[in-house]
Amino acid sequence: MMVLDAKGDPLTERLREPTPDPATPVAMLKVLERMKNAMPEFDRVSIGFPGVIKKGRTLTAHNLHPDWEGFPLEKTIQNRWKKPTRLCNDAAVQGFGAIKGTGVELVLTFGTGLGSSIFTDGRLCAGLELAHHPWRDGKTYEDLLGNAALKKRGKKRWNKLVAKAVKETRDLFNWDSLYLGGGNATKVDMELPPDVSIVPNEDGLRGGVSLWHNDVTPPHQHSGTEPRSRAVGK
Repeated sequence: MMVLDAKGDPLTERLREPTPDPATPVAMLKVLERMKNAMPEFDRVSIGFPGVIKKGRTLTAHNLHPDWEGFPLEKTIQNRWKKPTRLCNDAAVQGFGAIKGTGVELVLTFGTGLGSSIFTDGRLCAGLELAHHPWRDGKTYEDLLGNAALKKRGKKRWNKLVAKAVKETRDLFNWDSLYLGGGNATKVDMELPPDVSIVPNEDGLRGGVSLWHNDVTPPHQHSGTEPRSRAVGK
């Protein structure tokens, strides 16, 4: 969690808390409440969530808990914190903080699982869920590139698979730029082409400001006046 100004520049340091186990909505909301209380005053809330998002609800959460399926997270936070709130996939939020806004840009985030988002000329193409798509030998992208695969196969073999993913997603999406993020992006130690770059985790927070641009997120909530600052959770 971090508070940003209206341009997306940090006003606080990034605050981190361990994910509770089990990571149910009830447990996670307690953690978020504690983190929020450690933040200065803010006007709006942007949330990046590791799963498919539809109309403010978390439809999937493969690496958290089944109770998240269909959970109205956006409305819940808005009602509890009395602040306008917008919710988006976490890889999409990270992408908003990383992209240049020209051409086709793909974002892959390596963490517990695999996150993905794709943009054309700065506009999010919502709904991409590459993680659970069959990829090689009957296994998905997440099966082969997630944290469990990194631990099982080792860094060298994992990097070879990352290199294959770079090549094959290039052929699939014809992207102009590829951004690699997430906690395990620091484990990528191959020589990258000039159109591939590693981006910091902080982009996943700074990108939250973009959720309030009317050409990015459907304004299904009244946005009000331009805020001074926003709390961004991921």
